[in-house]
Amino acid sequence: MRFAIFSDIHGNLPALEAAAADIAGRRFDAVYCLGDLVGYAAFPNEVTEWMRTSGIPTIMGNYDDGVGFERDDCGCAYRDPEERARGDRSLAWTKAHVSGDNKAYLRSLHKEIRFEADGRRVLLVHGSPRKMNEYLFEDRAISSFQRLAASSNADIIVFGHTHKPYTKVVDDVLFVNVGAVGKPKDGDWRACYAVLDTAQSRCEFVRVEYDLKKVTDAIRATDLPEEFAIDLERGGSPPAPVQSHV
Repeated sequence: MRFAIFSDIHGNLPALEAAAADIAGRRFDAVYCLGDLVGYAAFPNEVTEWMRTSGIPTIMGNYDDGVGFERDDCGCAYRDPEERARGDRSLAWTKAHVSGDNKAYLRSLHKEIRFEADGRRVLLVHGSPRKMNEYLFEDRAISSFQRLAASSNADIIVFGHTHKPYTKVVDDVLFVNVGAVGKPKDGDWRACYAVLDTAQSRCEFVRVEYDLKKVTDAIRATDLPEEFAIDLERGGSPPAPVQSHV
């Protein structure tokens, strides 16, 4: 069986619409979303309402939890005080702009989804099987993946949260990070989603172009930090270092 799985839209409606159109043009047995519908970009209500009407089974991401439950923290990890300050502005702005009905929907999302296909047990989560805001980066110690492989009762574990797609097989368990539809961090600005083939126990990633200017213009038209627009334009890559000449 073949499944389309995507994650981390983060208020980027043009990216969601483009990825969804691409998915609709292919043949899948089911489609799933791993959460983080809101935050950082200017269309949190529109994205949430699109998901509400889509009928796509959706996991609760840490940002959905933070906005839906009106928390003071989104459960995100920031590298420095300036990044944290921008993140706090994003959370406050998003909580102020998301409607009550949409917050109720965010609170209703799944903690995890399990199913069996082609004899393989599949587990869908946002961050990790242990915690919705745990970052499973590809270069994490192998022992961490081994513990998850042994304890998760799954043959395939699919997640997002880091915004960087990859696959890894550890102790016969396939780990899949589906990347991000709306806020990539691997240097490719395009929307990313995963195609999981359970019969072959393998995964491929699909990249979809979208109207980037529409979302960056919308961010710049709000009082959200401009850095969020620049980040999308760079695909999440840091700026190139300034070369000094002696």
